[in-house]
Amino acid sequence: MAMLPARVKHRKQQIRGNNPDHVAQCCNRLAFGDYGIQATEPGRLTARQIEAARVAAGHYLGKNGKLWIRVFPHTPVTKHPAESRMGSGKGDVDYWATWIDQGTVMFELAGVTETMAREAMRRQAHKLPLATRLVKRS
Repeated sequence: MAMLPARVKHRKQQIRGNNPDHVAQCCNRLAFGDYGIQATEPGRLTARQIEAARVAAGHYLGKNGKLWIRVFPHTPVTKHPAESRMGSGKGDVDYWATWIDQGTVMFELAGVTETMAREAMRRQAHKLPLATRLVKRS
């Protein structure tokens, strides 16, 4: 099931693009687990991509370990229907997304060996549109 906010004050937002030179000032270190997947470039992550990464790690790990999702799609992205005339207002919400800064830790994992964590994070990275790297607690 896709992640989306339970309720929002404004259903549509004016979205600005992310700053390509911005580096994460918070959420850039491990907070819960022993291993994490960190973005090495900025970009946008949709709710479907987050869910796909969660499912990929869950299928590999089974009941071993614990997975934390450190990002949440708060931002609605709107889209006009195809072949609609201009001037008919803003389009409906198409999907929910979140902007990721360079260095943001997106997922964390604990309770598994390093080889299992590496494989689970590799499977997650294939589902994400950003370049990532594995970080571990030293």
